[in-house]
Amino acid sequence: MSASVAAFYEGGRTIRVAETQVSPLGPEDVRLKVAFCGICGTDLHIYHGHMDQRVKLPQIIGHEMSGVIEAVGDRVTEWRVGEHVTVRPILHCGECSACRAGYTHICTRIRVLGIDAPGAMQGLWNVPAHTLHRLPASLTLQQGALVEPISVACHDVRRGDVKPGDNVMVLGSGPIGLLIAMIAKLAGARVLVSEVNPFRLELAKSFGIDTVNPRESDIVRVVADSTGGAGADVVFEVSGVAGAVESMTKLVRPRGRLVMVAIHPKPVPVDLFQFFLRELSLQGARLYERRDFDQAIEIASSGQLPLDRIVSLVTRLDGLQDGLEKMDSGASIMKILVACS
Repeated sequence: MSASVAAFYEGGRTIRVAETQVSPLGPEDVRLKVAFCGICGTDLHIYHGHMDQRVKLPQIIGHEMSGVIEAVGDRVTEWRVGEHVTVRPILHCGECSACRAGYTHICTRIRVLGIDAPGAMQGLWNVPAHTLHRLPASLTLQQGALVEPISVACHDVRRGDVKPGDNVMVLGSGPIGLLIAMIAKLAGARVLVSEVNPFRLELAKSFGIDTVNPRESDIVRVVADSTGGAGADVVFEVSGVAGAVESMTKLVRPRGRLVMVAIHPKPVPVDLFQFFLRELSLQGARLYERRDFDQAIEIASSGQLPLDRIVSLVTRLDGLQDGLEKMDSGASIMKILVACS
């Protein structure tokens, strides 16, 4: 076995960095030298203990990554040592009704790397070859670690059926909310972002995105004024805040579309009468499909997104605990990358 260093979530908001043994390489697997791994909202949910019933402790977390192929299994023919890649971290059963319908990303027995199985916060990582996507030479490995969250945004915007000229409202401007706003703008929509964090507001403004602070303005009135009284065509709930869920039905036009992106660990009130009254549509949006990764790589490599400015901090594996605490505190942080090698 090869030795590596990994960051383990041990429960109780505790991360331990320690040496670990890398399992022998399976015939259909590849071994990656992990370059960077982003800290995401799911990692924060794990850190808070909200997923302890699902995560087997101690668990190596992380799934927003880039890396270099170090070795390939005996049956792997389409990949070569030295290629730059990212991982679509989904393991599906192939047998349930969702898989048979082609929706493997919502497999009823899904396993997500970094949650249900060891993730990318380690120096060396064995993964099934079918999870890989090539990174073009135009992307640095640091930029490549942003492909996974861009894929989330591509999937969300597609689920919202965003069209050129649509008025789009994004509730919450963390990394995913900001990327949804950017992808929606690329799709030709007019975008307004609601956010209370001053740092996130200023960053979104610097990217040419219109913003509103719901603590300072009546966002229902702002949306009405900006859409001639019609309301938004599409509203994305990305904040995870109950107040945003309560307000979202007030922001959307008749027969408008609401997309639930945020993870709400506990039930929150929703004004169902508005769905009846104005024939609203509510879409769930979870993870991504292969085509979302393909689109994300195309967009990322096109230079249309200010990827380097999205990254606020690059730290090492032994800085993961501090990075999670910074995110938890509401610090002036957008995306933190962990250098794993």
